[in-house]
Amino acid sequence: MTFADRVDPAYRDVVAALTGVVPARGGTGDVHERRAALALIGGSVAPPPGAYDVEHEDRVVPGPDDAPALRVRVYRPARATGDLPVILHVHGGGMWLGDLESEHDLCRRLSEAVGAVVVSVDYRLAPESPYPAAADDCYAALRWVTGSARELGVDAARLAVFGGSAGGGLAIATALRARDLGGPAIRLLMAVYPMVDDRHETPSSRELADLGGFVWDRAFNVEAWEWYLAGRPADAYAAPARATDLAGMPPTFVDVGELDLFRDEDVAFASALLAAGVPTELHVYPGAFHGSEAMVPDAELSRRIVGTRLAALRRALAPHDA
Repeated sequence: MTFADRVDPAYRDVVAALTGVVPARGGTGDVHERRAALALIGGSVAPPPGAYDVEHEDRVVPGPDDAPALRVRVYRPARATGDLPVILHVHGGGMWLGDLESEHDLCRRLSEAVGAVVVSVDYRLAPESPYPAAADDCYAALRWVTGSARELGVDAARLAVFGGSAGGGLAIATALRARDLGGPAIRLLMAVYPMVDDRHETPSSRELADLGGFVWDRAFNVEAWEWYLAGRPADAYAAPARATDLAGMPPTFVDVGELDLFRDEDVAFASALLAAGVPTELHVYPGAFHGSEAMVPDAELSRRIVGTRLAALRRALAPHDA
């Protein structure tokens, strides 16, 4: 049975449309051209922007020590009053793609649906800025969010960190660092099909090695890790699957598709969290692949995936006396 046969029926048209259209892989010299080409392809299948009553503004905030300042985008429900919960959002893109625009609509939806301030961080990308640049930037953004709670109009005690794909791996790394450095405290870590393991040894990494170029596959993943690590050994902040002690991590939500390259590393990571006594919610969705819910948002499966995430965020970020 082919990959196209195994996906949820609602996703088959987009699989057929995108197979073979992604530009060929190459060395770091063509990274700017590849980013532009992939952005065009992504835009061609992106759904129309949603109608959300959410305001946003771009800010420049302090970066890590001895590093450039960070750009962040702050989203707030337009009619909200009082101190709101806050979500640090970390975009995906394999550590080498993405910016404040790439998940702009997602951040607007999160802000309105959860009733939260969302702060999206424009972290530095590989290969120009390899590890630990992105991880350092995300933790600096987390520190800025909680340190600026009054200015932002947020309740820093109701804090979530959300990321998908590479952003999911960075979200986990941010939570690990917060645990190790004494804060800030995180109410919920939401890691959506996170990129956590640089070793490429899981069954799903082999089973889903070649997906026709339209979705994240083994070759993309190997290249992305090479660019991100740039020859450095991976530690737990780079590749969270290498963490040997997960005790004390915040309550965590992980989801992944059955047909996602990251399936088995994500299931293994969630299992390790559970073994360490961390409250962990894990969902594996039959028929879903990497990013499928974003490509076909109106599919019943996509609605269920996104609705489950939003419900988990609302529960976690509700006032304790609610």
